[in-house]
Amino acid sequence: MMVLKIVFWILLFIIVYTYVGYGILLFLIIKIRRAFNIGKKAEIDTSYEPEVTLFIAAYNEKDYVHAKMKNTLALEYPKEKLNIVWVTDGSDDGTPNLLKDYPNTTVHHLDERNGKIGAMNRGMQFVKTPIVIFSDANTNLGKESIRRIVNLFSSPKVGCVSGEKRIIDKESDVASGAGEGLYWKYESALKKWDAELYSVVGAAGELFAIRTALYRHVEKDTLLDDFMVSLRVAQDGYTIQYDPEAYAIESASANVKEELKRKIRISAGGIQSVVRLRSLLNIFKYGTLSFQYISHRVLRWTLTPLSLLLLIPVSFLLALNEGLLNFGLYSLLFWLQILFYVAALTGWFLENKSIKVKLLFVPYYFFIMNLSVVLGFFRYMKKSQSVNWERAQRAI
Repeated sequence: MMVLKIVFWILLFIIVYTYVGYGILLFLIIKIRRAFNIGKKAEIDTSYEPEVTLFIAAYNEKDYVHAKMKNTLALEYPKEKLNIVWVTDGSDDGTPNLLKDYPNTTVHHLDERNGKIGAMNRGMQFVKTPIVIFSDANTNLGKESIRRIVNLFSSPKVGCVSGEKRIIDKESDVASGAGEGLYWKYESALKKWDAELYSVVGAAGELFAIRTALYRHVEKDTLLDDFMVSLRVAQDGYTIQYDPEAYAIESASANVKEELKRKIRISAGGIQSVVRLRSLLNIFKYGTLSFQYISHRVLRWTLTPLSLLLLIPVSFLLALNEGLLNFGLYSLLFWLQILFYVAALTGWFLENKSIKVKLLFVPYYFFIMNLSVVLGFFRYMKKSQSVNWERAQRAI
């Protein structure tokens, strides 16, 4: 029983640290640093205004082209300094033709489809500006997003800037919307603290930017292009900064089935990224960046989902030894787990129903997140995940 107890507390520590403990620790470190005025960030030069390229890799996005361009042309940045580049490889729905009459817009098209990373690798040869900003075709940007991102590059230490992904929060949201929205709000807080400590660990593909000179061609089978591109910039000694007021907004997945499809791909890509960026695990070489990377990313894609699985039988055996209905420490923790998963199943039952209990959608989304890592692991091991993105349906 002593061995089981040790295993139990190790598993519980990993889970709690990953989802709550790291955030608390990060918050405390930031508070202490502020109190002693340690690591004060350089002043942002708001007059910094270089020429930039907005880079949009798109596949069959005709339904979003006009809304995206209307939004882009309304962005608060000098029009003569904002170059718009679309790479539409493989598109056969007329997307390239819809773009030909827009100002400051260049379209590079190939009939062959090689996935988003193939389009990025090919399209970067056409970018001549010092900063390139990546954005998705189906997202709208906040009016000041470009300017706010560019301002952060006024510091020479900054090599990448991540914007915020925002989910449209509607009262009618189902589990995917409620859970995804809360998840990204928590992620936003962690990113702000990560950036203040040293660097964000990965950028959101909906909106991020890098110094063009720092772009390195990424392997053509890469699943998480945004993560690989941004982390390799950090590997080169630059920081990834973050501005939550530079944001891309989109609808949540139409339902949890669609969200699961999206997250399985992301999880498979996350595991692939951990393997390819394994040198970042060397805390003696990368210091604070490694600490942040392991705490914020690696654990979520590796040990934590496994710990959640193992905790159930381990806590059951300990509760059985203690007496399942005696409600001692281990039996209580076992029943709390059961209650949590019952809440997740209830959230599934209520999904897309007229009964809206968002509190129950949160455990369901949490369950889906970790299930996707397990399924993503097997997909990665089987090498069955295509580099071509299968678009998840979005809520209307």
